[in-house]
Parts: sequence; structure tokens; C-alpha cells
Amino acid sequence: MKSYLIAASMLLACVGPSCWAQESPSEDRADVVLATPTDTQVADAAPPTNIPSVQLFDLLMKGGWLMAPIVLMSILVVAIGVERMMGLRESRIVPSGLVTELGRLAESSVFDPRQAYKLCQRYPSSAARVVRAMLLKVGRPHAEVEATVANACQAESDSLYSNVRTLNLAATVTPLLGLLGTVWGMIQAFFVTANLPDASNKGEALAQGIYVALVTTFAGLAVAIPAAVLAHYFEGRILRMLREVENLAASLLPQVERYEGKLRLDKQRLESEPTNGNVASAPHHATPRPAS
Repeated sequence: MKSYLIAASMLLACVGPSCWAQESPSEDRADVVLATPTDTQVADAAPPTNIPSVQLFDLLMKGGWLMAPIVLMSILVVAIGVERMMGLRESRIVPSGLVTELGRLAESSVFDPRQAYKLCQRYPSSAARVVRAMLLKVGRPHAEVEATVANACQAESDSLYSNVRTLNLAATVTPLLGLLGTVWGMIQAFFVTANLPDASNKGEALAQGIYVALVTTFAGLAVAIPAAVLAHYFEGRILRMLREVENLAASLLPQVERYEGKLRLDKQRLESEPTNGNVASAPHHATPRPAS
């Protein structure tokens, strides 16, 4: 028995180190897995895919029939913007020369309505038309003269605001046209996607239809934003210049009131006379008011 135990101990001493020194198959497989590149690493190592850039002109061509009124609105906004830039110049509304000479004439000891009328003929403008309308009421009651000035200012305001209202219309309607085009494009995109075969890539088809449908909204906003900015700028400019016109007419009212019941200007005679630079030397033509 004792000899048997000794033999078993010697056998274990020989076999044990070889068992510990041998690597397990699972560890070998783990090393192989760690050494093998993963799918993510392979994907990272792959060259990047070239994504095509968005071509604005191509998108606009795909916008559909609703792009036509949006393009027309854009042309209209540009045309009105250029026209109002030229029409709202200070020389067309309140010329500095007219303001200076009328102010000098109003401060003089002898105010001649005919000279003031000739000055207005030399500076054709909104301010000149308002002052001329007031001067033609020389000799009338004060309330009638004030009403004439108010009506003339309102007429000039309507004329100056005429095209600005079109800009406000474009700023309001164009985004709605773009939204209508987008809704119509979305309807078409979902309809086409729903009728594709099961084997087709419906997600890709839907995405393509949606980004094309959004083109009209982009175009509508691209037209509406400049139109709104231009309308706001022109409205502020018109208000400022009309205020200057009203102040100019108000500065002449005290001089006009001095002639109440004394004389009337003859428009036909004033219009027929030539206009030159020296209005002060011209003879005074006025129609005396008949005695009551």
C-alpha cells in the first residue's frame, strides 16, 4: 500500500507541470478573435463615400409648377425695389433747394404767394405739389386751406405707398405659395412611396421626394424676406419725408393767412408764365377778390 502511494505521487509530479504549461483552446480562440479586425474597424478603414453636393438650380427646376408664380414674384420685388429706390430720393420728395428758398421767402417781410408758386414750379416734387395746392387757396378761409393741405398730403401718400403695398403683398403671399408647393410635393412623395413594390427601397424614395418638396418653401422664404425688409425700409422713409412736407406747409400757413379775403391766385395765368431763376423780379399777378 505504501509503495502504491509513492508511485501515485511520482506520477502526479511528472504530469502536473505539463498540464499547467498547456494553454487552453478557449484562450487560443480568444487571442484569435482579438487579433482579427472587427467590422467597425474595417468600415473605419474604408475610404469615405463622396456625397454629391446640392445644386440649387437643379432643385429649383424640380420645384414644380408652383415655382412659376414664385419666380414672377421675385422679379416683381426686384423691379419695385429699384423703382422705389429711385422714386423715393430726397430730390423727388422734399428738395433741399425748395425748402431753403421757401424758408427764406417765408421769413421775409413781404411774402409773395406768386413767387412761392414759381419756386414750386422750379422744383417738381411731392412737397411742391402740396404747397402749390395750398397757394391756390390763398384768400380762402383758414379751415379750407388746412383741408386742402391735408388732402394734398393724402394724395401724395397714396402715390408713394402704391408700390410699397405690392411689396407687402409679395412678403405675405409668397411663403404661402411655397408652403402650398411643399404640401403638394409631400402628397406626391407619400403616394409614390406607397405604390412602390415591396422589394424597393421606400425610405430612400420618400427622402428624395421630401427634399424636393421643400424647395418651394425655401424659394418662397427667399423672396418674402427681402420683400418684407424693403417694404419696412420704404415705409419708414415715406413717413419721414411726408412729415417734412407737412412741416414745410405748416411753416407757410401764417403767411398765407395774411391774404385771407384779400386776393386769389389765377392758376391758368401762373401756369402760362415762363419759369426762370429770378422769380422775385417778376410782376405780381393776382385776382383781387370782388367786394361783397
